[in-house]
Amino acid sequence: MSINQKSYAYGAQKSAIREISAYAQERKAQIGAENVFDFSLGNPSIPAPDAVRFSIEKNLSLPATLLHGYTPAPGLPAAREAVAASLCRRFGDGTATAADLYLTCGAAASLSITLGALVNPGDEVIVIAPYFPEYRVWIETAGATCVEVMADATTFQIDVPAVAAALTERTKAVIVNSPNNPVGSVYARENLAALADALRSAEERLGTQVYVISDEPYREIAYGVEVPWVPSVYERTIVCYSYSKSLSLPGERIGWVLVPPTVPEHDELVLAVAGAGRKLGYVCAPALFQRVLADCVDVPSDVAAYDENRRALTEGLSALGYEFIEPEGAFYLWVKALEPDAGAFFERARALELLPVPSDSFGCPGWVRVGYCVSHETIVSSLPAWAKLAESYR
Repeated sequence: MSINQKSYAYGAQKSAIREISAYAQERKAQIGAENVFDFSLGNPSIPAPDAVRFSIEKNLSLPATLLHGYTPAPGLPAAREAVAASLCRRFGDGTATAADLYLTCGAAASLSITLGALVNPGDEVIVIAPYFPEYRVWIETAGATCVEVMADATTFQIDVPAVAAALTERTKAVIVNSPNNPVGSVYARENLAALADALRSAEERLGTQVYVISDEPYREIAYGVEVPWVPSVYERTIVCYSYSKSLSLPGERIGWVLVPPTVPEHDELVLAVAGAGRKLGYVCAPALFQRVLADCVDVPSDVAAYDENRRALTEGLSALGYEFIEPEGAFYLWVKALEPDAGAFFERARALELLPVPSDSFGCPGWVRVGYCVSHETIVSSLPAWAKLAESYR
């Protein structure tokens, strides 16, 4: 067959999250949206802040050649300067300059570019399971091997001894996602510091360089806990960011890659990031939304609304006897399935129009991910169905 078989395989084996979301849309059309409890996709129901609309309206008055024209490949200087200034305000002088940033079409492009800049065929990239399933796709597309290391089974913090045991002379990077999708955990500074020590020890022992790729689309959504700035803990850290969650703009595809000044190979890596963007065709992120992020870079997320949803869901499920990991950030609840087979549990849930995502595709059996970025009404209305599901196991 003449077509690329790996691409065919990725297309034939679709994302479980997307498949469940598509099924939810079909069911809503058949029986009414109010009767379907779709917890599948991390698609914020919280509207984008008013500042986003004001920025769009303001920028629509620009000449067409500016509004719709190409920007420099790494992004508008003004947008990169705004991001860098914001990061310096938040995390200290010298955190970033405009030259350290490459604007992207969201976090997917940020991660793909970073992996393209770092890895060579035969390298290994460690992911902390449970993990966002597309990590494997992007790692393998870059020519590396995805190595799963389970998080601590009780706390879902990074199991540092397990990561240390998985490090080899082929390890190029560890992907860290905090606040975490799918669990909602936030890695404590002490946990990250222990990881940093393990990576430095491995570098010295193996004579290699190991990077941390810090994937941070949920950074702004945290519930009263510190979300450590990873480059301040480990010097070889590249940060990938998206405004999909913080500004409720998942469909607009705008984010960035940061190569912090702390990286010893900084100048070389900045060029490799630019080269990977060029190689992959990820140049000139959407021009209008580059201007929007420049205007809205410090606009806060509506964390209070997500926190209200979080409380309604956790209190409701707790009263029904469900076990879960208390989320510290993001907008997902990691719920223990009521049988070992998460897929079978999902099928029972689906019969009641409850649509979480089974944990198998996240590299961890026995759980489901419940996205509470839905409307508050959906959460409250779903509780009788959760009660019926629990009762079906008694």
